[in-house]
Amino acid sequence: MFEAKMIAATGLQNQQRRLDTIANNVSNVNTTAYKSVRLDFKDALYTAGIVPGLPRSPEGNQQKGHGVLIAGTAKDFRGGNLQMTERPLDVAIEGEGFFELRDINGNLLYTRNGAFNLSAEEDGAYLVNGDGLYVMDTNGERIRLPEFAETIGIGLDGTLSFMQDGEQSEIRIAVYTFRNLMGLTAVGGSNYAESAASGEKTPAEDIVLRQGTIEGSNVNLAEEMTRMIRTQRAFQLASRALSTADEMDGIANNMRR
Repeated sequence: MFEAKMIAATGLQNQQRRLDTIANNVSNVNTTAYKSVRLDFKDALYTAGIVPGLPRSPEGNQQKGHGVLIAGTAKDFRGGNLQMTERPLDVAIEGEGFFELRDINGNLLYTRNGAFNLSAEEDGAYLVNGDGLYVMDTNGERIRLPEFAETIGIGLDGTLSFMQDGEQSEIRIAVYTFRNLMGLTAVGGSNYAESAASGEKTPAEDIVLRQGTIEGSNVNLAEEMTRMIRTQRAFQLASRALSTADEMDGIANNMRR
């Protein structure tokens, strides 16, 4: 019965983690560019038992599981709904791609959150995200705008244009994608870092940038509520299995008296 308790305990523990994941998705339903997360499960270690009366062969083995384990977390990178803001520095990506950011230490990060601002620095204004990370151009440089830049526009291809002293200047906002999006490392704040699993960045193709728009969360509340109900039922089943195993232990102990 100890083994039955351990199997039931793995179900309780991992279904609780699934509930926590669903709760995190629901709490971020209004977070800009948030991508929902799903837990995937797999069977725990199997052992082969010999069925009495059958020869010791693969056909005579009886596979016995030992509960459930988390196989991994899968992030859904489908685009969220676009929300109009009319802010000239807000921009959303239609298609598969990420803006490239650089922190103060020179580390490169990637995000779908295009709610940008201008930082006031001694040598001019730089395009930054809400955390002050610099937005990069296609040349790998920070996007710097002169102090008196006017009429800032962002084209469908990511070309940022502005007027200064009656002359128009253009800078191309960098947008990249990766061979394996699931391999990106989440670093918080809807930002991701390149990893060996994701592969190297490549320029994004077939994308459109929308000025005055941001990408909302892609959390589907109906799907999350359905998953929550299924998870609660699985949790109740594992709890009942644990209680049954405990009762059987009690019966076995009382039989000795």
